[in-house]
Amino acid sequence: RFCAASVIAVTGADMKPKLNGVDFPMNQAVCVHTGDTLTMGFAVSGCRAYLAAAGGMKIEPVLGSRSTNLKCELGGFCGRALQAGDVIGLTARKDTLPRMEKRFYEPGKEEFCLPEAEDKIPVLRVVKGPQDDYFTEKGIRTLTEAVYTVTNDSNRMACKLSGEAVEFVHGGDIISDGIVTGSIQISSNGMPIIMLADHQTTGGYAKIGTVVSVDIPVIGQRKPGEKVRFRFVSVEEAQRLYMMQQRLLDSLEKAWR
Repeated sequence: RFCAASVIAVTGADMKPKLNGVDFPMNQAVCVHTGDTLTMGFAVSGCRAYLAAAGGMKIEPVLGSRSTNLKCELGGFCGRALQAGDVIGLTARKDTLPRMEKRFYEPGKEEFCLPEAEDKIPVLRVVKGPQDDYFTEKGIRTLTEAVYTVTNDSNRMACKLSGEAVEFVHGGDIISDGIVTGSIQISSNGMPIIMLADHQTTGGYAKIGTVVSVDIPVIGQRKPGEKVRFRFVSVEEAQRLYMMQQRLLDSLEKAWR
C-alpha cells in the first residue's frame, strides 16, 4: 500500500500485477496515489519480478548494495524478508516524471542480445574454461547436446541442474580457486551448477565454462522444472553481446533525460 503519491514500475516475471484490483501494465512508469494497493499473483512466466520506485528506496547500502542476503541476515530491510507492517521510505519521492506519456520500452526490442531458443528452451551462451581440460571431449559435447532441468534446490546462490552427466578425465576436484557470476561448476556426479548473485567467492569443483553476462537474467528467471541448453561462444562474441546490451540500456536512459 502506498502512503504517498509516487511513480513506480514493475518488470521481470509476469505475476499479473494489479493496482486496486485492476490489471497493472508492466515495463513502464505509472503514477500511483496515496492509499493505492499493488498486488501480485503467481508467476505466469519467469521466476522473479521487480518493483522500482522513482527516487529510489530509502535503504542503507551494505557493501555497495541495497539487496538482502537472507542467509547472512545482511543488507536490505533489517537483513530479513519483509513482514506485514513494514514501511519503506523513498530517498527522493517523485509523483511524476518528464515525458511519461511516451512509452520508450518496446517488448522484444532487446531480443537481439537474448539467447536463441530450441523448442522454447533457451540456449545459454558459454565461454569455455578455465578448467575445460578436466573434461573429456565426450563430456564437453554432452554439455552442449543435452537438455538440463532446473532442480528444486536452486536459489540465489546457484542454479542446480539435472540431466546427462558431464564426463571427467580423472575427476573434477581442484584446489579451490575464484568463482564469478555465471561460472558453471560440474559437481562430482557430473551435474552442472551455475553460480548466481549470492555465489561463494571460491570453489573446489572444476569449471567447464562461464555463462555470458547478458544471459544471467535468463537463467535467473527459470523456475524449477524448466529446462535450459548450452552453446559455446568465443570471448569476443561475449564482449560483443555485452556492448549491445549496454547500448540498449544507454538508449533507454537517454530517452528519459
